[in-house]
Amino acid sequence: MGHEDVDAFRLPSEFFGVDAPDVGAVDIPVYTFQRLEVRQASGEPDRSKIARMPDLVTGFEMPEDVFVKEMVGVGNQSNLQHGVKIIFINFGERSAMPHYHSLGTIPHKRHTQFRQGDGSLYSEQLFSTEGFSNDYSLLYHIHPPTEIIATDAPYDAQPRIAEEKMLKHRSFDGFLVKPEADFLQSRKAVLVNNDCHIVLAAPAAGMENYFYKNADADELIFVHHGGGTLKTTYGELSFGYGDYLLVPRGTIYQIQFDGPDNRLFIVESFSPIRYPKKYLSPYGQLLEHSPYCERDIRGPQSLSPRDEKGDFLIQTKKKGRVYGIHYGHHPFDVVGWDGYCYPFAFSIHDFEPITGRVHQPPPVHQTFEGHNFVVCSFVPRLFDYHPMSIPAPYNHSNIDSDEVIYYVDGDFMSRKNVTRGMITLHPGGIPHGPHPGAVARSIGAKETKELAVMVDTFHPLMLTVEALGIENQGYTMSWAE
Repeated sequence: MGHEDVDAFRLPSEFFGVDAPDVGAVDIPVYTFQRLEVRQASGEPDRSKIARMPDLVTGFEMPEDVFVKEMVGVGNQSNLQHGVKIIFINFGERSAMPHYHSLGTIPHKRHTQFRQGDGSLYSEQLFSTEGFSNDYSLLYHIHPPTEIIATDAPYDAQPRIAEEKMLKHRSFDGFLVKPEADFLQSRKAVLVNNDCHIVLAAPAAGMENYFYKNADADELIFVHHGGGTLKTTYGELSFGYGDYLLVPRGTIYQIQFDGPDNRLFIVESFSPIRYPKKYLSPYGQLLEHSPYCERDIRGPQSLSPRDEKGDFLIQTKKKGRVYGIHYGHHPFDVVGWDGYCYPFAFSIHDFEPITGRVHQPPPVHQTFEGHNFVVCSFVPRLFDYHPMSIPAPYNHSNIDSDEVIYYVDGDFMSRKNVTRGMITLHPGGIPHGPHPGAVARSIGAKETKELAVMVDTFHPLMLTVEALGIENQGYTMSWAE
């Protein structure tokens, strides 16, 4: 059915909060419609069949990240021979950020006067990574967070692409990335596309003379080795081996390490990183079948506002360039905040594995998701318990995604010659599976101690110059040995 088959109709005022304009058929693709079967007796739409069906206007299936919030209007189709009506539906997104958290001192009601001891107003700041249309937090500063006193010339931080297109299995030794004293300089992007960058880092020290803000991407920092404290405007997060640190884009932070030996695996996402939708109720609670729950999420603590005047440098990355922006007051001058958008920590050791009688597919390991990629955690677990089970994974074809596995610890029975910090890349388009002999060796095994992080991207990854510098040659042919 094309646009010409749909009558113009008035959008319901409930959607806009005011009288809505008439919308013609040519304007309809801006909005989302679904088909509902018409009850034979009443001619009214069957609301029990409001599950996702092919969109009559665009011909596409409804996105999986929306659910029906309410039905707010009906427009007649000009030709009812299909036995359907066009229904305008108000859709809402599942909340998928952390649960509500509050720290410090905040006023009883938002957007109202909140005064300091001397009678001056605290400066309220709304922080959100998706404008005013999704999760947010409200922060209360001693000084306005807008006091820029100087700016530096930017420098380029774009990844250097070495191979834009390729189709062969690759392997990289992540621990060959050399330690560097400066945190920002230690970060080496190795695999990238327009949805995310996969970065390795071996910082020997944290940030002493500056702060950092990634205005381009959410950061998911996996701590492979080392420990320390992530200091942010929201408070502090202590971290250690096996922690994921999720830092929403735009968050100002300083990272400090307990020692010089640190290894990080970082995913920079150009969309919000969220809990998987399949784990969430319509109201954002992690469901009973989720492999972790809100109790496992560690929010910021130790909020200690810094009322300091001076020259505070915030290195800010935007569109692949890093800008030095100097502020007149310490950025960690927040006396209190509340909301749903904030950095948090989650330990891979708190991920509860889902097992079965036979080998379970990778989606059971899913931990986070972004636009066009997912992050999975492979943790120690019991193997399959069917009497004829084969614990080793079956061969499978990567048609829709590139598969990246970062090996953390333990014995990986499906691979040979695996070392800590190794990365394998199995691109979409060719199958892969266990190395020769791994299937037979796995039979009878009761458990695995493996620990790994997997990133599956639904668009191909490009290799950087840094990736080629740490590549393990010969991996492509290792299945023929």
